[in-house]
Amino acid sequence: MKKTILALAVMASLSGCASFGVEPWERAQLARADMALDSEKNDLALDDHIYFSKEGSSGGRAFAGGGCGCN
Repeated sequence: MKKTILALAVMASLSGCASFGVEPWERAQLARADMALDSEKNDLALDDHIYFSKEGSSGGRAFAGGGCGCN
């Protein structure tokens, strides 16, 4: 009885991971402009200002390292 319950629990937990990925009908929702990581221009400008203030450099926030010379 315990083995049956354990087997059912394992199968139920593994079936939760069965649908990874994006279905074709879901791609239209993810392609909207407001779903982009950089959709808010004001937030990006604020992030750039904070990065510039902390690092003493301008631009290049996608690269490692900073104004202090340490990588």
